[in-house]
Amino acid sequence: MSNPLLVFGQLPAFSSILPEHIEPALDQILSDNRAQLVDILAVVGSEGATFANFLQPYAEMEDKLEQMWSPVSHLNAVANSDVLRDAYNACLPKLSEYSTELGQHRELFDAFSSLKTSEQFPSSSEAQQKVVNNALRDFTLSGIDLASEKQQRFGDIKKRLSELSSKYSENVLDASQAWSKCIKDESELVGLPASSLAAAKQAAEAKELEGYLLTLDVPCYIAVVTYCENRALRQGMYTAYTTRASEQGPNAGEWDNNPLMVEILTLKDEIAQLLGFNNYAERSIATKMTTDTDQVFSFLNNLASKSLPAAWNELFELQEFTHNSFNIDTLYAWDIAFYSEKLKQEKYAISQEALRPWFPYNKVLDGMFAVASRLFDVSFEEVLDFDTWHPDVRLFNVLSNADVNQGEVIATFYLDVYAREHKRGGAWMADCKVRRRTSTGELQLPVAFLTCNFNGPVDGKPALLTHNEVTTLFHEFGHGLHHMLTRVEESAVSGINGVAWDAVELPSQFMENWCWEKDAIPMMSGHYETGEALPDDMLDKMLAAKNFQSAMQMVRQLEFSLFDFSIHCYYQQHQTDNVTIHNVLDDIREQVAVITAPEFNRFECGFSHIFAGGYAAGYYSYKWAEVLSADAFSLFEEKGIFDKASGDAFRQNILEKGGSKEPMELFVAFRGREPNVDALLRHSGLTA
Repeated sequence: MSNPLLVFGQLPAFSSILPEHIEPALDQILSDNRAQLVDILAVVGSEGATFANFLQPYAEMEDKLEQMWSPVSHLNAVANSDVLRDAYNACLPKLSEYSTELGQHRELFDAFSSLKTSEQFPSSSEAQQKVVNNALRDFTLSGIDLASEKQQRFGDIKKRLSELSSKYSENVLDASQAWSKCIKDESELVGLPASSLAAAKQAAEAKELEGYLLTLDVPCYIAVVTYCENRALRQGMYTAYTTRASEQGPNAGEWDNNPLMVEILTLKDEIAQLLGFNNYAERSIATKMTTDTDQVFSFLNNLASKSLPAAWNELFELQEFTHNSFNIDTLYAWDIAFYSEKLKQEKYAISQEALRPWFPYNKVLDGMFAVASRLFDVSFEEVLDFDTWHPDVRLFNVLSNADVNQGEVIATFYLDVYAREHKRGGAWMADCKVRRRTSTGELQLPVAFLTCNFNGPVDGKPALLTHNEVTTLFHEFGHGLHHMLTRVEESAVSGINGVAWDAVELPSQFMENWCWEKDAIPMMSGHYETGEALPDDMLDKMLAAKNFQSAMQMVRQLEFSLFDFSIHCYYQQHQTDNVTIHNVLDDIREQVAVITAPEFNRFECGFSHIFAGGYAAGYYSYKWAEVLSADAFSLFEEKGIFDKASGDAFRQNILEKGGSKEPMELFVAFRGREPNVDALLRHSGLTA
């Protein structure tokens, strides 16, 4: 078949996918699916719904759409271009319309309902039952019970929201790439680490410029605001970064997300009202572990009350240090990271940059695989010959080490970790294919995308990671393991599918813990030139500095979480009181922030998690899942960090089960009780 997007059951042929393939392929799939659904429902009408004649072919139909769209969505994020963007955006309304059509399809709803009340249902698997129960819940959340004119309005809103979210994300990317600064005089960059200087020089050469090219790519931005002695340059980069896609800053109004945010919030609130919720926050938690909005606010405010006193003490310590050591009495936002790093050096004589030579990327990767191997009885082999979207991308198979199927391939993942032009910032994991049993009895294996944005190799040196970047890699790998080690064969609840959003971060944050363990760090570290182990004194300093300013970091995340939940929970009240989105953020900052953001700061205009991702009224999930992950890891602290029984229990109760059971049920099966917040506070250094 000439269109590579219509070839299923294989790894995508990325080099053959052209923008002009995308819309025709989607049109073909949607047409085929609509026709197939008619046939499926005709059989159901004459025979009654069963798992074999209804759920299986319906899942297969939907999987073909996922296999077609997932590589397109991924390419749009990692190899963005104008023509690809246009093709991608042309498809969004069609996908939204199709999704709404299925969500409001009365015969389809009746088929799921009859399956739920059938004699077959009680004896079916937990996963099959969960698929049906989730589907019935989602029909309600898609407006199945609405009058026809309200269903039409619901569909129109969903379509518009998909367009707005895509545009928001594009604005952030375009605004980020629009700003750069070429500096010819190296004296303006005093303090910048050698690795960052080399990367900036390489970036300039790539553009045929002299000197050093600074951009808003995260590795460059972080390096400048953390290490550069040039206060004016720090201020300039901070201003550019925190005003991206807003009405402020060097590109004021050019890619302004403010009107988009207002429309997004307005439409989300309208959807909530249509479905009978008081606000979108209530709609959001309808599919999460949490039970009501008060529980979320109580959870976040409780953490804030426990963290704020320590956060203020940390800020006072920093102010006293800058006064005594640098004769500086006023700390601006662009000074915080810089002088915090100086204070950290003073207290612990360690820095992220000093650690880089001991964390070469390939050694970290080998160590990460070794940790997973000891915990979960798997191993990894690199695939050298495969079709890719960029030469930096690597492909790995996951193999089972279990005696019964030793060496069997159970999953595959792509690894794309270096920052580059036309690639979205940040780090994420996404599914390419899901584990499922096909109608012919074959087992389709899961395939994942793992993406980060680190500095690549420079001047003949391998890519060297900061310890923060090591934990980021482990975090995304945890998501990947959740997707790849699943044993569930129903695609709707296999891997990360069907997992409550406030539980999906559990495996990712759980894996970060090994980056801080003395028995695990030697597995992932070794000097890039000599292979020498990380010296004990550096390791001790790194561990001692683990909770440096952890309370300030905690309240920063609580600021984001409370802002997100508040704008979605109190939208109507804000409208009545004429309160802007930025006013809400300012109010939250007054409650929980210890650092005063400048008036021009427009963090909300680049908050892609909630305006262009899946975290709307759900950003609190990171903290919620941190409680779960810290408490889960406390079992390994008790039994040993490579305790086989504990690793088996985590794999069997969390990773293998995917979304086939409620997350609290799975956590209790693993831990023997419900989670509590004590381990998180202890890990953060906020309790004795």
